[in-house]
Amino acid sequence: MHKWQAKRADLVYKADMEPSLRSLLDWYERVGVETPDIPLTRSVRRVQAKPKPEARAKPAPSPKAFAAADPAPIAATCKTLMALKTALDTFDAGALSDGARQAVFARGNSDADLMVIGEAPGRDEDQAGQPFIGRSGDLLDRMLGAIGLSEDEVYIGNVCFWRPPNDRKPTPEELDLCRPFVMRQIALAKPKVILLTGSTSMHVMTGVTSIMKNRGQWQNLTIEGTDIPTLPIYHPTFLLRQPALKAEAWQDLLTLRETLAALS
Repeated sequence: MHKWQAKRADLVYKADMEPSLRSLLDWYERVGVETPDIPLTRSVRRVQAKPKPEARAKPAPSPKAFAAADPAPIAATCKTLMALKTALDTFDAGALSDGARQAVFARGNSDADLMVIGEAPGRDEDQAGQPFIGRSGDLLDRMLGAIGLSEDEVYIGNVCFWRPPNDRKPTPEELDLCRPFVMRQIALAKPKVILLTGSTSMHVMTGVTSIMKNRGQWQNLTIEGTDIPTLPIYHPTFLLRQPALKAEAWQDLLTLRETLAALS
């Protein structure tokens, strides 16, 4: 191999050789022209394409804490309890409704003189779609049955319509979200007496705190211009943990029975 051929071979395979020079040497070789050594006077810099910036991963959307819609006008437009239940079934309560199976509305007779309002659904209630079932519901039914009230003579609901995650207490913001629906539910059911079970429902509906001090003490609740006598008592779940307090709960139930008898 001639010296120029070796030089050419070396140049041909250099990554930085100019394309025009490679083409010229190829043509000389085909026609048999010998060429002297051709030193490269400059090298061609290969322009590297700039790497595309890595796409930033979009942050996962944070769970909505609360619904964007105002619940008050939605509740106000409901003219029947069925319409109110339908509104709740489709209402976006953010993380509260996202984590629940369904909205738990009520059980019992909506035309009853007595309405019982508890705190929030638990696992059993979330699955069944009815409030106060399971152990606490069984005890509540027995308590009411002890003063002569069957399920057909009471209407039962909660101040929170969705099961909070891990059965924790509803937050004040979650309770505020549910409150317009609760107030509208009471207005449509028109009970003569309300029984509040536990400190949460007592505080939400009356603003009073400390169930230990205020159980058995009648409160007045005004719903859309109507005054309704309201009695706070211990929550059945609390009584399951503190059975010694059932005697006090029995006294409260007797007070409830007397009031219902006077209003009937």
